[in-house]
Amino acid sequence: MDVAAIEKHARRPRFRRAAKPPPFRVTEYDITIIRHIARHRFLRSTHIAALVGRSLDRVNDRLLRLFHAGYVDRPRAQLDYYPTSGSAPMVYALADLGAHLLAEHEGSRKPDVEFGRKNRSAGRPFIDHQLEIVDFYVSLQCAIRSRTDVSLIHSEDIVAGFPEETRTSREPLSLRASVAHQGTDANITIVPDLTFGLRFPDGSRRCFLVEIDRGTMPITRSDVMQTSFERKMRAYLAAYAARQHDVQFGWKTFRVLTVTTDSHRMKAMMENLRTLAVPAQPPGVSLFFFTTRDQVRQSNPLALAWLDGGGREVRLM
Repeated sequence: MDVAAIEKHARRPRFRRAAKPPPFRVTEYDITIIRHIARHRFLRSTHIAALVGRSLDRVNDRLLRLFHAGYVDRPRAQLDYYPTSGSAPMVYALADLGAHLLAEHEGSRKPDVEFGRKNRSAGRPFIDHQLEIVDFYVSLQCAIRSRTDVSLIHSEDIVAGFPEETRTSREPLSLRASVAHQGTDANITIVPDLTFGLRFPDGSRRCFLVEIDRGTMPITRSDVMQTSFERKMRAYLAAYAARQHDVQFGWKTFRVLTVTTDSHRMKAMMENLRTLAVPAQPPGVSLFFFTTRDQVRQSNPLALAWLDGGGREVRLM
């Protein structure tokens, strides 16, 4: 038997755990990997390597062992990638055993969520959207990691500081708003794709809600109750005007970051926003900051110049 045949025989299945897993002992490094996966829901191996600051080869070796030992999952929906994108980095999710390991390590109650079942039911469109959110979030974390003038406040830490009524609600990071529709007020609940804060050395902070737009949603529709990006902008403007961020979150202010597909769609969003915002009602169009997916990939959320709804360059710092 030649070398190629031996390697083919020894190769373990991608999406099925080996009957005889490789030798394995959980380390603190593995706990860190599992914790990152738990925080982000889905992560590519390249995301994990960037977050832990290790080589991709070394990270892939630990992920392989964690997968075959049952601590992390490889969602099968990503099988759709392999006929045309066989070299795409593997996507990982938290498995039930990994969730129990984290709970035991941190001295918390074991979760009652069946992570394995959730991973099996996750479809490719959902995973794709989550990965685009993660692209932004990992870029932000890596940009902040080496800085001393700012620190990142993760969403779970933000929620921990909310008023009790909000903190214990089913969707603590949602905003509720009343929007005028056909002569009546329609109640809309909006849940951002991501929430984070930036904390500065003087103790001050800035809070951001993030919308990752994949270009599949119409920008505007005649009926505000139908899904559109205009509907989201209306809801954010109404929530801000009603000071819902103060009532629900205890925030003085916030900004909405929108990452969209290209400059043409971004321009259309900004033009639509200017028809919605009331100039006498601050912050008006400056409630929203816009950029494109390519700009985030070429730079990072802290370094790039965003555009507010009025077309002015702004930065998160």
